[in-house]
Amino acid sequence: MMMRKRKGSADHDSSFTGTLLEDRSDLKQCHRKTDAASDPGGAGTAMGRRYRRGGLMWRLRKLLICVLGIYIAIPVIIKVCPSIQAKLVFLNFVRVPYFIDLKRPQDQGLNHTRNFYLQPEEGINIGVWHTVPSVMWREAQAKDAEWYDKSFQSSHPVILYLHGNAGTRGGDHRVQLYKVLCSLGYHVVTFDYRGWGDSEGSPSEKGMTSDALFLYQWIKQRIGQKPLYIWGHSLGTGVATNLVRRLCDRGTPPDSLILESPFTNIREEAKSHPFSMVYRYLPGFDWFFLDSIAANDIRFASDENVNHISCPVLILHAEDDTVVPFQLGKKLYDLAAQSKSLNGHKVQFIPFSSSLGYRHKFIYKSPQLPNILSDFLSAPHPHV
Repeated sequence: MMMRKRKGSADHDSSFTGTLLEDRSDLKQCHRKTDAASDPGGAGTAMGRRYRRGGLMWRLRKLLICVLGIYIAIPVIIKVCPSIQAKLVFLNFVRVPYFIDLKRPQDQGLNHTRNFYLQPEEGINIGVWHTVPSVMWREAQAKDAEWYDKSFQSSHPVILYLHGNAGTRGGDHRVQLYKVLCSLGYHVVTFDYRGWGDSEGSPSEKGMTSDALFLYQWIKQRIGQKPLYIWGHSLGTGVATNLVRRLCDRGTPPDSLILESPFTNIREEAKSHPFSMVYRYLPGFDWFFLDSIAANDIRFASDENVNHISCPVLILHAEDDTVVPFQLGKKLYDLAAQSKSLNGHKVQFIPFSSSLGYRHKFIYKSPQLPNILSDFLSAPHPHV
């Protein structure tokens, strides 16, 4: 009896001990799981890092796919809708500065300037500024349209200024150039092409050239035989050479043509423009982009026009110009210098060093500009 009891007791103790050991084992495993979860260097954190890394990579892949999709879509959209490419060439919808009143040039420091509107063709009114020479500014105060018209009869020559794409006739760098030119004794007449600024109509190369021709003839009727020079900047150089070619074909060339930051033709300029850099080496670049420009009848072929121009030509270009590369201006000069129609006329190229920082639109800052103009035009400045 005693032996059986002891044996049963032993069995009970053994069972209890086993259960206790199992409980302790479960407790240790629980502690290990808790420690792993709370340990910054543990397996839980490593899994979290892998999860976060996987999520980041997925987001980056999605972003890359979106960028690639946009990259591919842009040339396709431009090819299907070539009118978009025309808008990118003209940028007439970019009105900078935004908050100026073009009817009030005095707000831009041009208190000897008249704003008015002309109609080159029915249904199209274009905004024009006429700035008289600085020596006449005091007399010009509070004067009417009749006085400004009569001011053309003074001995001072006139510059017709043709601005580039984007912005308006009130753009800051343009206003600063007007101030320089009128301080040298020139009348400055400038305008916004149809579709720019407060001018009516839609932009086109043909329309821009027609507007320039209309303004030229309007000025010529008022000044008679006094000198009339044409100054074009950037895209305006394409308009200027179109205009001068027409005048020369008629046998009535202007007194001189001044081209600031010019290009050879719009295809070469588009291919050299910084905006085209991401697509320049894309197979079919010409077909997607350049042919779309041609589809809008946009050429601005100054390299062809110089073979039909017969008046003195001055080209100004900054070496650090990133919008119209310096080499395009130099190439246009080389073509002009070899042109038979320009044989016997002065053709001059003035480069501006990169160290000056004039880039695309700050040549007006050059202290040498007055002497450059005086030497090229072979005449002292009118106010001297």
